[in-house]
Amino acid sequence: MPRRIAVAALCALALAGGSASADVLLVERVQAGARVALPPQGMRMAEVEARFGAPAERLDSRGGQKRDWPTIHRWVYPDFTVYFERDRVVSAVLNQAAPNEIGPRPAIR
Repeated sequence: MPRRIAVAALCALALAGGSASADVLLVERVQAGARVALPPQGMRMAEVEARFGAPAERLDSRGGQKRDWPTIHRWVYPDFTVYFERDRVVSAVLNQAAPNEIGPRPAIR
């Protein structure tokens, strides 16, 4: 019986350690996001290009097959990716800082 308790305690510690490291990563990503100027939601494509310059890459548009599915455009900058619904920003997210960083998956190309 004591062995089962010890194994359960070790499993609980292992699980707690894994979630703590994920929390630290999330906090670091939020802090990094506060230092990078991202386009705000609602900004037009022309305003984004005027303020941040031309994107490094314009990915193929997605969606738009039906009226209920708006076309989503994606522009990749060195530090972040901007998502547009029609011509307005709906989201801007930081790109991975390093290939081994655990974070959002890369955009589907």
